[in-house]
Amino acid sequence: MIRLNVFIRVEAAQRAAVVEAAKELVAHSLNDKGCVAYDLFESATRPEVLMICETWQDDASLSAHEQAAHFTRLVPRIQGLAEMKSERFEF
Repeated sequence: MIRLNVFIRVEAAQRAAVVEAAKELVAHSLNDKGCVAYDLFESATRPEVLMICETWQDDASLSAHEQAAHFTRLVPRIQGLAEMKSERFEF
């Protein structure tokens, strides 16, 4: 399995738009084949920090997700409004 922790740092003025796009991304991604989990978290201590935590069955599932219409539409939107950084773990 593959776990991605995607950290999003967003300024207050763009936060609502980023959260809206991220929630839409989560809703669609949960239906992608091979998606085990896909969640959006908000920091309790740093309001500018969000995290998407995603778990995939395998590389093929993650690759298909990254080519899906919702991903190619929403991720660039989020990247245009905030900084994104990801960590990848395999287990």
